[in-house]
Amino acid sequence: MNELIRDTTLYEDIPMSEGRQEREMKVYMLLKSLGIPFLRMDHEPMATIEACQGVDEILGIHMCKNLFLCNSQKTVFYLLLMPGEKKFKTKELSKQIGSARLSFAPEEFMEEYLHISPGAVSVMGLMNDQGKHVNLLIDEDVLKEAFLGCHPCVNTASLRLKTEDVLTKFLPFVDHDYRIVHLEGEDSMNISA
Repeated sequence: MNELIRDTTLYEDIPMSEGRQEREMKVYMLLKSLGIPFLRMDHEPMATIEACQGVDEILGIHMCKNLFLCNSQKTVFYLLLMPGEKKFKTKELSKQIGSARLSFAPEEFMEEYLHISPGAVSVMGLMNDQGKHVNLLIDEDVLKEAFLGCHPCVNTASLRLKTEDVLTKFLPFVDHDYRIVHLEGEDSMNISA
């Protein structure tokens, strides 16, 4: 088993706030207020999709890779949700969205717009993007899954949410649309998440 997973207990309710960051607690409170059920698992900090191996088995999901990207001018920002096992090809995505020279967005924009630190990037961060600076892109394969796995804006817990709830309850509430993209993820230079 993954050494970062010491406890495999799954929880269905909001945890006590003691020892937890405010940004994490806000996620749970919002999910509850929207009537979105979730399974939660606490663990040691996991900053990469590779570190999350084992969490997906326990939660019964495929963890989603979340990449925070921007154009070369750092004027347009994207949050890409894609299957964890797929390789990310910049050229493939750039062509689909008409944005040349995509790269990882600087950390300061991640914190400013999503209130998230590196290693904890999540669709849940869109609840903090009230200025709608971030465009959501979802690989079509993510939408085929009944459940979506993500962090609650911190990388010391993981959530299992119904994909439909994220699309029909969470995203409308936070006033974000999404664009579906098709990523092959093969035969190219990669950017690791």
